[in-house]
Amino acid sequence: MNKGNLRQILLITDGCSNHGEDPVAMAALAKEQGITVNVIGVVEESIIDHDAIREIEGIASSGGGVSQIVYAQQLSQTVQMVTRQAMTQTLQGVVNQELQEILGKKVTMEELPPEKRGEIMEVVDELGETVSLKILVLVDTSASMKPKLQQVKESLLDLSISLNSRIGNNLFSIHIFPGKNNEVEQVLNWTPKLESLSSIFPKLLTGGMTPTGPAIRAAIKSFGNARSMRGGLEDEPYYGESGM
Repeated sequence: MNKGNLRQILLITDGCSNHGEDPVAMAALAKEQGITVNVIGVVEESIIDHDAIREIEGIASSGGGVSQIVYAQQLSQTVQMVTRQAMTQTLQGVVNQELQEILGKKVTMEELPPEKRGEIMEVVDELGETVSLKILVLVDTSASMKPKLQQVKESLLDLSISLNSRIGNNLFSIHIFPGKNNEVEQVLNWTPKLESLSSIFPKLLTGGMTPTGPAIRAAIKSFGNARSMRGGLEDEPYYGESGM
């Protein structure tokens, strides 16, 4: 099995989209391009916005990803958990697809005998540590997110430390929405490390509308035009060749 590249959008937001395309439709487009969309909804303990929660869950479902509602102080642990959970979910889907191709019939890991299922999960776990990973982080910088940006920064630094302990290569990019002059702004180009966040986040301005749909569309474009043919993995690695 060629390890390929795993591509994820990690959307961190606390409110409903109110400008531009439907973010649920944009998440579906990302999934078609082999990009998983995961969403973390950062909420206040005293405020429950059911419309926002429905949108968060809808975006993740449409994008084939994971959603989680969390209080700001729990953000760091949640970002790591959602990223890892989404990796495993995507890799299980890839393995299921390859099982069907090998066996010539529709079969999933859950239908295999326990011993065989355990062997395949070992392969999934190994892939989770060795597959090349590209994560584009979309950060909502609307006015209500201002007091939460410090926790966002700390959670992303923790994520970088956690993922850089893997054998596989990592690349990160960060976009914010709304941007200073546009709906979306790239504040960090693709890089294997996120240490520069310490200088970026204090300079971010907050306010304006919440163009979540345009932000997802811009994120898709940032990954390039390569379409996945293997249910969530790019066929060509971005750091040389690797195989299994």
